Amino acid sequence: MTTAAPPAGVWADVVGQPAVVAELQAAIASPTAMTHAWLFTGPPGSGRSVAARAFAAALQCPNGGDGTCHECRTVLAGSHADVHRVVPEGLSIGVAEVRQIVRTAGRAPSGGRWQVVVVEDADRMTEQASNTVLKMLEEPPPRTVFLLCAPSLHPDDVPVTIRSRCRVVALRTPRIEAVAEVLTRRDGVDPALAAWSAAAAGGHVGRARHLAQDESARLARKAVLDIPLSLVSLAACLNAADDLVAAAKEESDRTTAEVDAVETDAVKASLGVGARGPGVAAASRGAGQLKELEKRQKSRATRLGRDSLDRALVDLAALYRDALVISSAGGAEAGVPLAHPDRRADAVELARRIGADGALRRIDAVLAARTALEQNVKPQIAVEALTVALRLPA
Repeated sequence: MTTAAPPAGVWADVVGQPAVVAELQAAIASPTAMTHAWLFTGPPGSGRSVAARAFAAALQCPNGGDGTCHECRTVLAGSHADVHRVVPEGLSIGVAEVRQIVRTAGRAPSGGRWQVVVVEDADRMTEQASNTVLKMLEEPPPRTVFLLCAPSLHPDDVPVTIRSRCRVVALRTPRIEAVAEVLTRRDGVDPALAAWSAAAAGGHVGRARHLAQDESARLARKAVLDIPLSLVSLAACLNAADDLVAAAKEESDRTTAEVDAVETDAVKASLGVGARGPGVAAASRGAGQLKELEKRQKSRATRLGRDSLDRALVDLAALYRDALVISSAGGAEAGVPLAHPDRRADAVELARRIGADGALRRIDAVLAARTALEQNVKPQIAVEALTVALRLPA
């Protein structure tokens, strides 16, 4: 467990990134180090959007992000009038949403020091949306700052034209000890459970917290990692595919049900659905709004389902990676930490049964399934093809 002093103020949630925190604090302290566009990159779970929100709060704070003032609290709560977040609810960030934010960002700050736009998952912007952001970056208003978050600098994630106009802040996966420490200190998680969750999540802060606080998440992970050694027949492969797809849909339905109901009720109330007299005409005119809401909700559910499936595939790939490490090292890790240390016995058995070449082929199959899902192949088809490819030799 790390003994380093945790960052203070708005930076407290930026886990295991001391160099990044120091760089952002220096930019706030020195006007010459400040620029109008920043690109936060890092693997999933590194906390790139968390760092961007902390930076946004520090930009508005007269004390550089003390975490206690009105500016800091409202930014972190998502209610600051001069900080605007673009978060993809569906499969992509469309041009209409970005144009609305850009129009607002072009104004002078209403109360804060800057107009700040935080685009989370900027890699999900459509081409038109990216072009809209690019135009703003080419001729930025004097008090507007764009904070974009993306997994990498690859052109598939961020167009070169946007990347060239941004200052890059590179985050890395936090050390497992740092993640465990913050789970214990901030979230009150038992140290043993925190250590297990951080290791099981591979340093992914959000996933580690989810595993630590939700027993159903721990059971879901176990069900996924039980799959490789169960694939002994075609029927077992198809059953495993059914279970994976069904679990992803169940998680998506559970997550969206309450939010969808609140949104739908709010729109119906604004349109006067169920009212008498003049409200009837207003409700009929608002049918298009309800259809548009249903479309957005369906897109959000699809994204959540795919994200759930993707987490399962990443877990599977990591277990085969562990088998590869063990197989290549002749039964020992040779100093290379396992991605799933609590499932070492399974990795050893897989290494014995499929060897290094078999592990590599199965990792490739998992990556191919992830690509297929990104290309809108039906989940059932993509996952069935995967589980058949993962079948154990007789």
